[in-house]
Amino acid sequence: MADAAAEQYANAPVPEHATVPGWRVALIISSFSIALPAFLYGAQAGLALGLKEAVLSAFIGGLVLCAGGCLTAVISVRSRLTTYLLVQKSFGRSGAVWVNVVMAIVQLGWFGVNVSFFAEAMLALVNQLYGAHVQFATFLIAGSVLMTVSTIYGFRMLERLAMVTVPLFGVALAAVCFAAVHRHGIVLVPHFAAPVPMTFGVALSAQIGGNMVAITTMPDLTRFIRDSRGAISAMTLSYPLAAPFMMLMSALTALATGQTDIMALIVGFGFGAPALILLVLSSWTLNALNLYSASLSLSATFPRISPTAFTVGGGIVGAAFGLAGIINAFVPFLLALGVVIPPIAAIYVIDAFGILGESHPAREPGAPALINWLAIATWLGSIAIVVPLDLYWHSFTGVSTLDATIVAAVLYLTVKWLRGRLPGRMTQEY
Repeated sequence: MADAAAEQYANAPVPEHATVPGWRVALIISSFSIALPAFLYGAQAGLALGLKEAVLSAFIGGLVLCAGGCLTAVISVRSRLTTYLLVQKSFGRSGAVWVNVVMAIVQLGWFGVNVSFFAEAMLALVNQLYGAHVQFATFLIAGSVLMTVSTIYGFRMLERLAMVTVPLFGVALAAVCFAAVHRHGIVLVPHFAAPVPMTFGVALSAQIGGNMVAITTMPDLTRFIRDSRGAISAMTLSYPLAAPFMMLMSALTALATGQTDIMALIVGFGFGAPALILLVLSSWTLNALNLYSASLSLSATFPRISPTAFTVGGGIVGAAFGLAGIINAFVPFLLALGVVIPPIAAIYVIDAFGILGESHPAREPGAPALINWLAIATWLGSIAIVVPLDLYWHSFTGVSTLDATIVAAVLYLTVKWLRGRLPGRMTQEY
């Protein structure tokens, strides 16, 4: 376990011998889109919007996420640094502590969502095989333990899990969709009693916002890619393809059946234990990713504490979120992420590339300031502007996630320009 923890390179650049091709990381990234939470969201969006608008929102969202992911991925390939070390350069040593703790809490919230899906899949599996009824909390706690143990082994374990689960889960979803359409026919119009009403803008915002944590923390994964071309390929092979595919499968299924519970659909169509096992493995992979990034940020923030301790502690906190019922506030949780997280990525991308995008982060981390109040003020200020804007007036783009990103970028560039801190190339190296 000690060797696995050391291979996370939490406080140092990833060495060249540890890098991998971009397509292998693309499979890991695709697991964010081809997963149980994405099915639930896609089913709800399909019922509310109908097939055309739901798939269009996923396609546009995938393109936006791809663009943002290319920026954060290229930075990480050139620097080989974790998200924490990049954030530290922008927000300062103390400022980065607060930012990374916030992101870690959000990721542990995602852990709670996914371990809840895991527990539901296990309940359906045990009932299908043995007709037994087990407490939801039992499977949730057991799942948290298994996910925590696998996360301790780091990036290589995540890669192996994704290589198996992502393609197989995609096939299982396609089979469920085919069965639903074959039995009930193709339905294109919104459902008359959608469980979660939403507009196109809300759907797009949830699509982007729910993945912005992954985009912001993308360097934790993409720093292992061999070169910038591989990083761009990884983004192109993931979000623009995986997000529309997942939306198409889930929306078609939900519109045909009126059902958003994938476990009930699998049992109802007679796919049985093998498909349910794939759901379990999918939740396992995605949650290991969330816990990996959270523990990586915290172990870099507090280097005197063992990374394993943060992984175990994160698993406990994530399980507590699941037991508290965070899954019941799923869509509001996604929308909140879309406002809080994107400004962080906008700020450290600007600092890494400079105003014209010409600079190249060096591989060795320098000594950042104690705290950068300009970055902190931009982050909090963008949230303070966008939240009332979306609640009481009209947003700029109709998508709160994009509003938050644009506001943060414009504020940060403007204030730095006024203070003379952004010449044509970066004055501070990474």
